[in-house]
Amino acid sequence: MASFAPSLALGVLALAALSAVSAVPAPVLKARQSITAASQSQISSYTPYTYYASAGYCTASATLSWNCGANCEANPGFQPTASGGDGDDTQFWYVGYDPSLRTVIVSHQGTDPSEIEPLLTDGDIEMTTLSSSLFPGLSSDIEVHEGFADAQASTASDVLNAVQSTLSQHGASHVTAVGHSLGAAISLLDAVFLHVNLPTTTVTFIGYGLPRVGNQAFANYVDGQPISVTHINNEEDPIPILPGMFLGYVHPSGEVHIEDSGEWANCPGQDNPSTECIVGDVPEVWDGDESDHDGPYNGIEMGC
Repeated sequence: MASFAPSLALGVLALAALSAVSAVPAPVLKARQSITAASQSQISSYTPYTYYASAGYCTASATLSWNCGANCEANPGFQPTASGGDGDDTQFWYVGYDPSLRTVIVSHQGTDPSEIEPLLTDGDIEMTTLSSSLFPGLSSDIEVHEGFADAQASTASDVLNAVQSTLSQHGASHVTAVGHSLGAAISLLDAVFLHVNLPTTTVTFIGYGLPRVGNQAFANYVDGQPISVTHINNEEDPIPILPGMFLGYVHPSGEVHIEDSGEWANCPGQDNPSTECIVGDVPEVWDGDESDHDGPYNGIEMGC
């Protein structure tokens, strides 16, 4: 199977965002808690999930047979349940169970810049409400990136069916949604979707290079739910500051920032402005370095 690495395909998103630079003022930021250094044990705990996110770039047939090279070999006990997508109209995705972590894994592919459809998805930055059939009971004040919402909706039913089957088969009660870049955005929406539709299941989200997904109401909603959220940003990666806050987009809490020194910082609150965190470290898109988007995340580069 040919290998490829994802790239800054979300640059389309940057161009769309920059075209409206004066559109909306940034929201007022609340007082912050103290930034703390991540311990080595915390950093190491993410490693299996980093490989699962990277495996999202592999073809559906490769993840269904769990034969995708180093990404699959890093988690040899994984038991796949279902996979899908074509890497263009629909991002690759897969669902399965990790017995050592005792969690169902849901992973979505990030942007493949050689395909046009993911680029169009990234650039579709108009906000929309979430589908009431997929997200029953959510306030109409909650709005998200239309392209991300459409991408998540395209696989939502299949993912939910696979998750329910896997939970039942393994007597499990925990689901972890992972992804990188566009895949992280889809997986964050999946985490909310799975919590809404499986309210007795414990849901965790671990994303890498996550762009902003929704508005202040969305970020507040995510922060108010019993969903464990971690979004890890690498050094000068500009994607996590897109779409801009001037467009009304806000990250939920849970940022972990890998600094240029190699130290990992836990950045509490939404869009923490400290220079130890991504918003302060990369105040404008042109301050970033697109080569940081794919990693390394504790030595792991995203791609299949």
